[in-house]
Amino acid sequence: MKKKSTQKPVTKSSRKARGAARKVRIQSGAKNLSKQAGLIPVLKFHERLGLAGLLDRAVAQKRGASAVYTLCDALLLTIVGLIGGARSLRQVVRLWSDEVLRVCGGWLRIPDDSTLGRLFKEVRAGQVGQLEAVIHQLRSRVWRLALRAGSATVGAQRVLWIDVDSTVKTVYGDQEGAAKGYNPEKRGAKSYHPLLAFCTATQELLQGWLRTGSAYTSNGVVAFMQQLLAHLPNRVRVVFRGDSGFFVGELLTLLEARGQGYLIKVKLKNLTTLLARKAWTAVPGQAGWEYCEFLYACGGWGRLRRFVAVRLDTRIDPSRAAKAAEDGYVYFCYVTSEPFTPWQAHQSYGERATCETWIEEAKNQLGLAHLKTDTFLANAALFQCAILAYNTLQWMALVSGQATLMQWEITTLRRELIQVAGKLLTGGRQLHLRIPHPSLYRPAWEAWWALADEPT
Repeated sequence: MKKKSTQKPVTKSSRKARGAARKVRIQSGAKNLSKQAGLIPVLKFHERLGLAGLLDRAVAQKRGASAVYTLCDALLLTIVGLIGGARSLRQVVRLWSDEVLRVCGGWLRIPDDSTLGRLFKEVRAGQVGQLEAVIHQLRSRVWRLALRAGSATVGAQRVLWIDVDSTVKTVYGDQEGAAKGYNPEKRGAKSYHPLLAFCTATQELLQGWLRTGSAYTSNGVVAFMQQLLAHLPNRVRVVFRGDSGFFVGELLTLLEARGQGYLIKVKLKNLTTLLARKAWTAVPGQAGWEYCEFLYACGGWGRLRRFVAVRLDTRIDPSRAAKAAEDGYVYFCYVTSEPFTPWQAHQSYGERATCETWIEEAKNQLGLAHLKTDTFLANAALFQCAILAYNTLQWMALVSGQATLMQWEITTLRRELIQVAGKLLTGGRQLHLRIPHPSLYRPAWEAWWALADEPT
């Protein structure tokens, strides 16, 4: 007896990829729809961290009896707006015109962009410092959450590498604090020159200061590190890694006095002449490379410090000839407190290039130092909002422990997880959000939405 075939018959229509288009009737008036549904996990994560409460206590300001909005409101709206892709205060307001987002965030009304600007212009210097402290408090909470969840152990590490760098943000206009300085992108243009510290283990921005464009790379770095060290656990030993702009004796003295470490590229006026007189040894397994190490004290130091150096013979690698000294070698020299061989120090310093990628991501994809008014302190507060927005995404990935979330850049995360359609339903005194099933990146999708389910 023949078995009945279960295969579908081949028809004319089954051999086609495209059929006749169907009629579509367009109707306006659909309610409770969102195109930013992926921001709901961000709102819930902020609730879990207690962000609103911290900001209310830290930056409270006296306002008139008839005032509806507070500085805390402006900060919360701006942080989420930046995560959603806003590049101006007007775009922040436009993003929050999404009714679903407002309802899920508990907002009864939203200020216009001019009101937001006025709120930021009321910021005082002490409040900017309090915002920086809030970032450290949140970082501490996130590290504890990640440690308890088993998703990251950074909260238990005894040594943390910190990449410190500065960046240039060109300013178009006459904003307060903007000035002419080093600006390779727009020579002669006014700019700001922020100072940033990244944790290499988590990619988060531990601390940032907005500075005038005329500030030299190392301006304020000693006070900057004093503040950063005050907010990190006492058990943690920091290793400062920076370029030659941070080759400053006062900074080295501070780090040594606090029991911290450093690996900093050396910039000396007569460095090549000094190095050429040293005895060099071939680096095992590295053709054309040689190394040396020595003790040296720069003027005004009052003590010797350990220097390590490597050099490359450009006869072995002619592609580097343009950067070679007169003797045909390219030199690399570092001052360090760490027990590295010269080659290990050179390799470790090379890892710092990742920090420059993080800076460009924060500037170009999340608007770091992009939102501006004509008032410097307002801009400094907006700068801290951008740091909080950037860190929120790093922290969410860290707590989730999901590999894809931790690897994605901000634009990818925004495209795949944040700019998502959703429909809000109400019933049983609860809110229900319907979202589409993921077609791609299911593990990342599930990890992202699981962050919205966590208890606050």
